[in-house]
Amino acid sequence: MEFPLLETERLKLVEISEKYAENVYSIFSNEEIIRYYGMSAFTQKEQAVNMIESFSKRFEAKSSIRWGIIVKETSEFVGTVGLNNLVISSKRTEIGYDLLPEHWRKGIVSEAVEAVINYCFEELALYRIAAVTFPENEASFKLLLKLGFQKEGLLRGYIYQNEKSNDAFVFSIIRPDFEK
Repeated sequence: MEFPLLETERLKLVEISEKYAENVYSIFSNEEIIRYYGMSAFTQKEQAVNMIESFSKRFEAKSSIRWGIIVKETSEFVGTVGLNNLVISSKRTEIGYDLLPEHWRKGIVSEAVEAVINYCFEELALYRIAAVTFPENEASFKLLLKLGFQKEGLLRGYIYQNEKSNDAFVFSIIRPDFEK
């Protein structure tokens, strides 16, 4: 399967190659961004290179797709959006995203996620897209609700981060919601 390049009015969603290692490092080493990510902040650039290799391997295995978010106007790499736990045969996946703080509240993630949702339902013929967020990550779950996701419930002790198990909310959008 060829990597799907997506485009919106303001954004290009591109394959994340090693040329973006510095950008990936700047995102995943930023405490503000990964506070609700379920992982520790990167401390070495090599971790970004390893993550990019992992994105490629999981794409080849058809279990994940991760795009880099590029702002067309500036050609700046500002974040990532992707599908985890992609099971095409079961018609489901989970979506995740991150964005540099200086680009928050500009509708960038909303625009990127919307493009990926359309791709999931129209190109991959999926039935369900889930999203998992920390209950404290209000910006994320408000975005999901705005995009048509429904809150399903609380996953107790679901995300291990900062030496403890944290609760998480689970949201989903299914094909009938999308088609409305």
